[in-house]
Amino acid sequence: MRLSGPLADRRVAALLVAEVVSTTGSQMTWLALPWFVLVTTGSAARMSIVIAAEIAGVALFSLPGGSLLERLGSRRLMLLADSCRAPLLLLVPVLEWSGLLTYPLLLALVFATGAFFGPYFAAQRVIVPELLGEEPEVVGRTNALLQGATRITLLLGPALAGVLISAIGASSVIVIDAATYAFSALTVLLFVPSMAPVERDESARGLLAGLRYFVRDPLLRAWGSAFIVIDASWTVLFAGIPVLVFEEYGAHAATAGWIIASFGVGAVLGNTVAYKVANRFDAMTWVSCLLLVEALPLWVLAFPVPAVVAGLAVGTAGVLNGLVNPSMHSILTLRPPAAVRAKVMTATLTLSTAGGPLALIAAAPAFGAVGPRPVFAAVAAAQTVVRCIAGTVGLRLRSAGAYPAPA
Repeated sequence: MRLSGPLADRRVAALLVAEVVSTTGSQMTWLALPWFVLVTTGSAARMSIVIAAEIAGVALFSLPGGSLLERLGSRRLMLLADSCRAPLLLLVPVLEWSGLLTYPLLLALVFATGAFFGPYFAAQRVIVPELLGEEPEVVGRTNALLQGATRITLLLGPALAGVLISAIGASSVIVIDAATYAFSALTVLLFVPSMAPVERDESARGLLAGLRYFVRDPLLRAWGSAFIVIDASWTVLFAGIPVLVFEEYGAHAATAGWIIASFGVGAVLGNTVAYKVANRFDAMTWVSCLLLVEALPLWVLAFPVPAVVAGLAVGTAGVLNGLVNPSMHSILTLRPPAAVRAKVMTATLTLSTAGGPLALIAAAPAFGAVGPRPVFAAVAAAQTVVRCIAGTVGLRLRSAGAYPAPA
C-alpha cells in the first residue's frame, strides 16, 4: 500500500516511531511507579507526592526550556532530553535493587526526569512547521498523527504494564522505559535531519517573551488559563485510577492498566476521525463546540459503577479528547510567529502544568479521607466549567472575526 500525506514523509514517520516507542515506555512507568509506591508503602499520599514531584519538574523548567530550545534547535534539544532521561530513569531500579533508593532520592530522580519533558514537548511541536512549513492543513494532519501516536501509547503502555508488573515487577518495567528513551534518541539522530535555526527578532528576546505574547493574545490567554485546570484535573484523575482499583476493584494492576488504556483506545478512534474529517470544518468552530461537551463522560466516574462501565466512560472521554486535540494544537502552534513560537509553547506548557502538583497535593489526603469517587466528581465539575468557558470564548472570537489572526 502506498502511503500518502504526512505519512509518506520519512522525517514524520521517524517522529511517529520515536513517539510511540518512548511514550509507550512512559505510560508503562505512569502505572508502574505509583503502583510500586502503593505496594511498598500502602500510602496514596506518598504515591501522589511522587507524581507531583515529576510534574513540578515539568512546570518549573518548561519556561527556561524555551530559551534552551532557541539556542539548540528542536532536533538537538529532543536528542538532549531523551539522552538525559534514559539514565535518570534507569537509576530508580538500579538503586532499588542495590538497597540505596530512599524516598527523598526517588523524588529527586523523578523531578529531574520531569524537568526535560517541557522542553522536549515544545521541541516536538515546533519541529513540525520547521520540517513541513506553515500550511495549517498539513500541520493539522501531522498533529493528528502525532496525537494518535501518543494515544496509541495510552492503549499499549498501561495494559502492557499491568501484565508486566505481575510478571517481572514494577522495577523491571521502569528499566524498559529507560531503554525506550534511548531508542527514541537514536531514531531522531538517524532519521530526522538537522535544520537551520529559526531567525529571531526583538519579540523573542528575554525569558518571558513567550509569556508576554501569551498574555496579549486573547485566544491563548483564555485557552491557556483553562488548561491550568484541565491538565491538573487530568493528572488527578489518572493518578486516582490506581487508587480506585486498589480499593474497589480487587487491587489488580491489570484492571488499572486496561481502564487507563481505554482512554487510549477512545483517543485513537477520535484522532482517526479528526485526521479524516476535521480539515473539512472550520478548526476554531470544531474545537470550541467539542470543548462544550468534552467533560460529560467524566461524571460517570463519580458514581459506584462496575469496572467495565468506568472503562467505557474513560474511553468515551478519550474519543472526545482525540477529536479536539489535533486541531487545538495546530491553532496554538501556528498562532504565534515562528520567531517567538518556541517560547510561547514552553510558556503555555508551564501554565498548563502549574496546577498539577498543587492539585495532587490537595487530592492526596482526599483519596485517603473520602475515597476516589468524590475526587472524580470534583474533577468532572472543574473540567465542565472551564471547558464551557473556553469553548464559549472560542466561538465568540470566531464570530467576531478575531480568528485567524495574522501571526
